[in-house]
Amino acid sequence: MGGPWSTSREKTYKKTTSSALKGAIQLGIGYTVGNLTSKPDRDVLMQDFYVVESVFLPSEGSNLTPAHHYPDFRFKTYAPLAFRYFRDLFGIKPDDYLYSLVNEPLIELTNPGASGSLFYLTSDDEFIIKTVQHKEAKFLQRLLPGYYMNLNQNPRTLLPKFYGLYCIQSGGINIRLVVMNNVLPRSVKMHYKYDLKGSTYKRRASRKEREKTCPTYKDLDFQDMHEEGLYFDAETYNNLMKTLQRDCRVLESFKIMDYSLLLGVHVLDQSQREGGELGQAGGDGRRPVGQRVLYSTAMESIQGDGKAAETLTNDDTMGGIPAKTHKEEKLFIFLGIIDILQSYRFIKKLEHSWKALVYDGDSVSVHRPGFYASRFLKFMSTRVFRKTQPLRFSPSKKTRTSIPALKSSSQEILSLQADERNREDRRDRLAGACSLASLDGQGTQHSLTLTVAVYSCLYLKT
Repeated sequence: MGGPWSTSREKTYKKTTSSALKGAIQLGIGYTVGNLTSKPDRDVLMQDFYVVESVFLPSEGSNLTPAHHYPDFRFKTYAPLAFRYFRDLFGIKPDDYLYSLVNEPLIELTNPGASGSLFYLTSDDEFIIKTVQHKEAKFLQRLLPGYYMNLNQNPRTLLPKFYGLYCIQSGGINIRLVVMNNVLPRSVKMHYKYDLKGSTYKRRASRKEREKTCPTYKDLDFQDMHEEGLYFDAETYNNLMKTLQRDCRVLESFKIMDYSLLLGVHVLDQSQREGGELGQAGGDGRRPVGQRVLYSTAMESIQGDGKAAETLTNDDTMGGIPAKTHKEEKLFIFLGIIDILQSYRFIKKLEHSWKALVYDGDSVSVHRPGFYASRFLKFMSTRVFRKTQPLRFSPSKKTRTSIPALKSSSQEILSLQADERNREDRRDRLAGACSLASLDGQGTQHSLTLTVAVYSCLYLKT
């Protein structure tokens, strides 16, 4: 997972121990964010996206930086003012950002993917720190102006929320990091977890992955385990699909592909059978007051008008989306689009070409951005997410036989009009109770009078 193991069994990444890397991350972010607070707020300019600030942190300390027991390192911050704007847009205060990332030890996560990246989680469940390759960091830098425009137009999104891009330089090695939102809260037990691309080529979890305590399954596994898909009420389904469609259009416009939908499923009925609450060990199932990241939850990300579920608050669901299986099992769904830093350039075109020669070209995961987005959306809207059908009134036999006139009211109206001449004497005896419709001064028919007249005629006819 990104590097060899040292003799102490501590994981390393680019010859840097995990403890040294975590320490450098916290020191660097602590300095750069603290220093940024002295700069006044202003509008973001185009040149702000290309600014790189750098500070050297020697182990003995300096007049600007504290002493530490890690090797000397240089800490770079990319587009600090632009990312400050993004954090502010998502409602993250500088003090809260610092508290989450610096005050408590970072938690190392296992990596289900093949990227070789390291993942760290803040202790309050708010942020994920991921190591990225040089080309991914460069691509994110180029993406920032368009990302800025998209967020201004559409802050409600399932795309990753990027809060910071940094680089640690030590001993001739560069370790690049991105800080993002946490899609799957650690404080909620995920009974199932999926990485979905809408592809079938090699899209089944390996035997090694399945042996994990909480494996990450793939597309073919999902179809086997949830053959009927996951059901949402009509409004939630429509909001979810509109958000996915909008996000996929954005990704396609940036020529991005090979992204995934990370999907976590909490089975409420199973949790209750196990005698547990929403939260699992290590969390109380609620985010700290004042620390909740705006739009970071799945439910908030798909609701564009701020209408939170009235019967289930975020504290009830931890931001999950209520859903059901075809067997009426109650679920909470957590989801977000991940791995968007892949541009469809020469290497990806070449990869698709040789795979298409051996396998079905439409089934491989690496594809043209437009086709990839269409296939992704089709899979999500037909195989993964489904809309619950409204209950239709189906009267019993007894009810149907007792209301024959109601079933054929339109035909009866036509019949009454056709036989009007033959029933003039009878209508006269009704003294107007059966008149088809009264007219007001402007000649407008009152539909209520017509309805009463029809029912009166039908009653007397019987």
